[in-house]
Order: sequence, then structure tokens, then C-alpha cells
Amino acid sequence: MTPSSKEDFKFSVGPWNLHPGADPFGPPVRPEREFADKLKVFKDLGFGYVQFHDDDAVPDDASSSERERIAGEVRKMLDDNGLQAEFVAPRLWEDARGIDGPVTSNNAADRKWALERGKRAVDVAQLLGTDKMVWWPAREGTYTRESKDAVAAIGRMLEWCNALLDYDKNLKILGEMKPNEPMDLMYLPTTGHWLALAYKTVDPSRVGTLIESAHCILLGLDPSDEFANALAHDKLWGVHLNDQNGLKFDQDKAFGSVDLRRAFNQVDVLVRNGFGQNGEVVGLDVKAMRTQPAEKSHLHLKTSKETFLDLVDLCHAINRDEWQGYITARDYESLERFIVKNLMGK
Repeated sequence: MTPSSKEDFKFSVGPWNLHPGADPFGPPVRPEREFADKLKVFKDLGFGYVQFHDDDAVPDDASSSERERIAGEVRKMLDDNGLQAEFVAPRLWEDARGIDGPVTSNNAADRKWALERGKRAVDVAQLLGTDKMVWWPAREGTYTRESKDAVAAIGRMLEWCNALLDYDKNLKILGEMKPNEPMDLMYLPTTGHWLALAYKTVDPSRVGTLIESAHCILLGLDPSDEFANALAHDKLWGVHLNDQNGLKFDQDKAFGSVDLRRAFNQVDVLVRNGFGQNGEVVGLDVKAMRTQPAEKSHLHLKTSKETFLDLVDLCHAINRDEWQGYITARDYESLERFIVKNLMGK
């Protein structure tokens, strides 16, 4: 495997990562940016791809006849800025019909709506020029464990995936798993759970995963090991890099801002395994601190990308022979010091 170079890595970001700063405890603190302004920021920062929810591109209330026109306008804006759509994700968690997890809902009408919304997302993806759909099963779980039959729920998740794979024979589904939030307990909380389902689908070759750093940390797992698990199955088709200060809510902090060693290990496993050489994209899912003024509310994107590329440089510069020597001697104390010194630039 030829290690990835800096040139192999292409970066993506979603429009939600430039946001006005509202949180559950306070209102917006910055003006909302127009979508066109966000695209200019992405272009200026050197991003090549944009992540979408279906309604980021086409509003919920757009008719099917309007969908093609509106998506075409969005695609032209991308083209004009030298950007491409990375994926489209169906927003299944905000509508009232998704209140109890529409794919695993006990209500047949909710499940029907979830499938139609999924097909809509696939249509939007086609119009934007991408064959990738990311599924974050946000409410596919329970607040009360006895409220759903877990075996039936997992079966319904499989049926939903199969129906979309049949709907579009070119579609690739990337599962983005998370253990909690907004639900108390979510089905398929880890990459491993998702991959087990993937292998049961009608076409496992078109089902992979997108792994977010913070989601792994919320599980008490190291993101680099989760990346490695998916890489071993040739199923790591995307990443969402960020950072997380412990087992709290999903913080989406700038990449490497909490634990630089953890960030290094994520970059290192991507570099060593040639990530990006087959078109995979490094996605960022980071949000500006609420304290940032509007004119500086893009710096979390800039610093996250710069940190990643600095760590790519370290991956290529670090003395691999010395590293292997400590492993061969089983001198892990010295290996600890070796890694820390390199992270300190010594």
C-alpha cells in the first residue's frame, strides 16, 4: 500500500458548519450567511466538496416538478465555485413523522414516509451529481427500551436500505453511526453493528461507512481503531473529523483541538492505508464556538484543515525505523516518549 500524500486528500464541509451560533441554551449570536457566501468561503479555504442534507439543496415544500430546477441551480453554483457534491443525506429526524424514528417506527405510515423521503434524497443526489447517500439514523432508537421490538427494528432498517439500493442501482449508502443523542439509545450504535447489517443487504458492495471522530469518542472508543476496522473491510468511504472533550454531547470541536495524539493516530491510519487514493474525501464536521464574531466564524474550518495537513507532514517525516525498533523490542515506554516528542516537534 502506497501511503497517501497531501495531494491525495480532498476535503469537504457542510453548510451547517458555518452557522449563527444558536444552541439549546441561547439564540443565534451571528447573522446567518447566504448559501452562496458559504460556497465562496469553502472555495477560498481550499475545499473541493460540499456535504448536503436533501433540504439543504431542495426545500421540503418544493414539488417534484420544481426539484430538478432548484437542484440544477444549486449544481451550477457548485460548478461556478469549482466544487462538487460529496453526498446527500435524508433529513429524517426533524419532521413530526420522524419523531419516533421513522424507519423503525411502529407506525406503518411513518415508515412509508421515511422510504419516500429516502427516495427523494436519492433523486436530489442524482441531480447534484453524486451517487453517495449518507444515512445518520438519528432517531432510530428508543427513549424507553420496551417501546420497540429491537429485532423487528433492525429488520426494518435492513428493508429500508434494500429498498433504496433497488430504487437506484448506482447508489452507494454510507452509514454514519452514533450511540446516542438525540435518542437515549440508538440502534446500530457502532461501525461494527452497521457493517454487520451491510453484509446482509441485497448488494453489500454498495454499502459502506462514514465515521465521525466524536461519535467514536462518545462510545469510549478510539476513532483510529474504528477507521481501521472499516479499512480492513474496504468499507471506509468517508470520515467526519472533529474533536470531543469527553463523554458529553456531540461537541464538533475543531480537529485536534482536544487531543492531538488522538488526531495524529486518525491521520496516520488514513495515510498508511492510502485513504483518498480511490476518491474518498476527508470531511470536516466542526462548528465555530459561540463566542466567535461573524468575521472570524470560519476559522474552525481553516484550523481543522491545517491541523490535518500538518499531521500528514508528520506522518511522512516521522522515523518509522525507530518506531518499529521500539515495537520489536517491546519497549512501549520508549515508544510513548518517541510519539510525544514528535508531537512536540522535538
